[in-house]
Amino acid sequence: MGEAAGAAGADAGLFGPGSVTWRVAGEPVMWVAGLRAMYLQALHPRVMRATWQNTAFARPGQAWGRFVRTVEFVRTRTYGTTAEVERAGQQVRRVHAALAGRDADGSVIRLDEPELLLWVHCGEISSYVDVARRSGIGLSAAELDRFVDEQRRSAAVVGLDPALAPASVAELDAYYERMRTRVHACPEARQALRRSFVPDVPWPYTGLRLAIPPLNLIGFATLPRWARRLYGAPGSPATDLSATLALRAIRLATARVPGRLLGMAEPPRPATAAA
Repeated sequence: MGEAAGAAGADAGLFGPGSVTWRVAGEPVMWVAGLRAMYLQALHPRVMRATWQNTAFARPGQAWGRFVRTVEFVRTRTYGTTAEVERAGQQVRRVHAALAGRDADGSVIRLDEPELLLWVHCGEISSYVDVARRSGIGLSAAELDRFVDEQRRSAAVVGLDPALAPASVAELDAYYERMRTRVHACPEARQALRRSFVPDVPWPYTGLRLAIPPLNLIGFATLPRWARRLYGAPGSPATDLSATLALRAIRLATARVPGRLLGMAEPPRPATAAA
């Protein structure tokens, strides 16, 4: 993202250095939030089936490429200039508009259906909120609300009406109260869960095969109890406590490690004045 580095002083994109989003995104422990989000998003059968049928997720040897593209999109959305974010958003919207899947009853699933976009958005944002709160980053309730509200801009990037997206943690929680009885772990979601613990990582990243399963386990353990139960796993308070302690340990261990060494996006440097 060379453009962003050179233009940061004039154009900080959707958020900017004063945002809660930049503060949250710079925390390496947010890798766990990304994994949690994928497990949560997979619990909507229409989302999971459409994803399974239309992406490399189900094809060995290609899942890593999809993962890398997703990470790059999040980086651009968070730190890119306005022009970079718009280009990335146009690409995502074009892909979603061109793809469709089939539900178990034979009905057509469009990837750009507002209900599906909202589920995916809330899965990502609620995961950031949960991991940020439990890992000890130190955000106040007001700052977490501000973060959720800021992320309505992210919703617009993928084509979701920002007015449909939650604007506070309370609205996010209310959304899940409405949705939790309408979702379940379909066969594709269960298969994706199993595959996530045997990662298909290409050379030269094969060393990550040892690190990814433990992080996946922590990401899964941070799910709400009701979500873990939908996968057939225990939803016990003991798991919640263990996951919280693991998150705090990860944050302490990575707090002083440069983000670039952990594959994290870093804020663009302010533009310097010409000599």
